[in-house]
Order: sequence, then C-alpha cells, then structure tokens
Amino acid sequence: MKKEELRLIFMGTADFAVPALRALVENGYQVKAVVTMPDKPMGRGHKVSPSMVKLYAQELGLPILQPDNLNEESFLDELRTYQPHLQIVVAFRMLPRSVWQMPPMGTINLHGSLLPMYRGAAPINHAIRHGDTETGVTTFRLRHEIDTGEVLLQEKLPIGHEETFGELYERMATLGASVLVHTVDLFLEGEPVSIPQEQLPGYVDARPAPKIFKDDCRIDWDKPAEEVHNFIRSISPAPTAWTKLHRPRMESIVLKIYRTQVIEREPRHRGRFGSIIWDKKNLDVMTRKGVIRILSLQMPGKKQMDAASFLNGFALSSDMYIE
Repeated sequence: MKKEELRLIFMGTADFAVPALRALVENGYQVKAVVTMPDKPMGRGHKVSPSMVKLYAQELGLPILQPDNLNEESFLDELRTYQPHLQIVVAFRMLPRSVWQMPPMGTINLHGSLLPMYRGAAPINHAIRHGDTETGVTTFRLRHEIDTGEVLLQEKLPIGHEETFGELYERMATLGASVLVHTVDLFLEGEPVSIPQEQLPGYVDARPAPKIFKDDCRIDWDKPAEEVHNFIRSISPAPTAWTKLHRPRMESIVLKIYRTQVIEREPRHRGRFGSIIWDKKNLDVMTRKGVIRILSLQMPGKKQMDAASFLNGFALSSDMYIE
C-alpha cells in the first residue's frame, strides 16, 4: 500500500501529541480526521480553550471530532464514514473496544516509556523520580487493558542528572514523533511483527506510572538529598513541587520549588531535616541525608525567581524552617 492510500485517524489532546501529528503530515500520510477532547476551562480565568492538538489540526484544515462520550453512536457512525485503515493514539484517553477495534489494521499507541516499564498516565515523571538514567518511547498495538499491547518499536533516550520533566518531555515528544512515523511505515509493507510485553526484559520488575495529583507534590525533606532532588525535577515545571516555610508568630507560606542541586550527599552540617542554611546568594535545605540547594522557586503572588532574588527580598531568620 502507498502512503497516499493509507487512511489514518489521529487521536490526541496534550501538546505531547502535536509533533507526532506534524510528523505524519509532513511525511506524506493522509490523516483523514483528528479526534480530541472537547474544549474545557483552563488557567486562572477558567477560559474555555481548545487542546493544542485541535489548534494544530485547525491550521492544517483537518476535520475535527470532539466527542463527550466515545461510546456514542453518533460519534462511532461519524468515525466509520472516514473508513480508516489505522488509528493512531498519542496522549489521549482510554478507548472503548468499539473504537480501537474499528480499523482493519487496528489502533496503535505512542507511549513515553520503554514498556513494560512505567505503564500509566505519567511515565516520564516516574522515570525521573526513580532516578533512572535512561528511558525511551514505545509504539504498541492497543488492547483493552491500559498500556499492555504487543510492542512494535522502541527507542532509548538518556536522562540528564539535572534534567527536569519539562525538558525531557520536549525531547521525548520529538523522538516519539520519529518512532511513530517509522512504525506507520511498517504497515505499508504488510503486517508488522509485534512482541508481547511478557517476552520483554524487565517485565516482572516493571514499575507502574500512575497519574500525579497536586496532593502528591509536597516535598518530603525526611528523605535523602538525591531522592528529594529527583522528586522536585520530576514535576517541574508542572504540577510543581511545593513546601511550607514556617515563620514563628507569623503565617507559614507555600513555596513552589522548580530547580535544585544536590551539594552534599553525606551531611557535614548538623541540624534537623528542613533546617535552612543561607548566605547572600545561596539557599540550602537539610534533608535526612545530605543538603539540597534551591536554585529556582516561587512565592505566592510572585513570579518564579532565583534564590539570590528571593534572599534579597525576603528576610530569613534562624528560627524559620521548611516542612
């Protein structure tokens, strides 16, 4: 089959999916329609906004479907009118069987980990949180159980020791787009070979990657410095690690922490975890084992700033601590 004969449906919502859609179109594939989430309120003003995928699909002039319910007959009927050979899912949502079984070639998904490791909604975050030095992307055949289908292609990617979620996210999206195009290329040649995840290395020890909520983002300083550092960078810039600065006889304030550095893995300073060490330029916090240097943070109602700017405008005292 030729590229121009292969009818594709693309399903995605998050900005992670945009490079994949762009790569398919730029490589000559015929995306017949794009399925994305309905517009929803976003940001402080709760202004109803379209997804990044919808905005890009509008630029391309592609038909856009935004069903509230993926099981609705009206949506299924409209989807059938495009007679897709293959459906592609990137950063979307769980599909019912009636949708993923529809095309004769099936439905494939792009996932931000080396499956079977980190099945779930937040694979990039969890890879950083666990201190992994390598991750990757996987394309696989969609099945009912989330992220369990047979693997088509995988490609590895190193993780920098100081790299944040946001930085790795961008690199993963770019790599994923390339791997996805190569995967679709395989379908032009016939039925691609796929491997059950049970046969892949690490299947028994695979970690899950559940969704991360705001309540999960408070920093626990009663952990080794390396773990605290990994936790903070795993959710920077969003949903963002936070902590409380306690001030005697005053209300405590919430600080968002965006970037840190481990300066002591073995403690040389004495003090309880959460104790603050500072000078004119540096803001350090004791952990259970080692010391973390805060490089970038944010106070309520203020913009993100470096530690020196914070120290210049905020008077710390020896009886304050972080928790």
